[in-house]
Amino acid sequence: MKTSKILRLVGFIGVGAMMALASSCARSVYDPDRATRPYPFDLHTTNTVDMQVFRDGTRLEIVNATARSYRDIDLWINQRYVNHVDSLPAGETVRLSLWDFYDERGEAINAGGFWRTVEPTPVRLVEIQTAADQPMIGLITIRAEEIEERTN
Repeated sequence: MKTSKILRLVGFIGVGAMMALASSCARSVYDPDRATRPYPFDLHTTNTVDMQVFRDGTRLEIVNATARSYRDIDLWINQRYVNHVDSLPAGETVRLSLWDFYDERGEAINAGGFWRTVEPTPVRLVEIQTAADQPMIGLITIRAEEIEERTN
């Protein structure tokens, strides 16, 4: 009888430890010092330029196929996360870390990676903003699923 009480106690401790571990893994990366401004929905447009965006693991690859260079811009993902970018030179490819994108609360995008326990945030909408009062300019986002379908 004493053995069953010990086993029950060990079981309760084990379940409690697993619950604590699971809840700690679900936390998002939050840094209030990195909080940004909210997405300016009133400046959203359907204008696009010929720049393709590819997700490569925890990085974004932006191919600027235009003849125009963009300097000192904000790059928005999914109308929530933003990162300041110094330049997107004409005819060149720029690679950015998804870990550098934050929202208005200082929460980082779930970039994924080897040690992640949940699916990374999909990159569906990417826009640039040339100034705080200027409308958005959409980029062409190529989803990873589309690339896989074309290669199979």
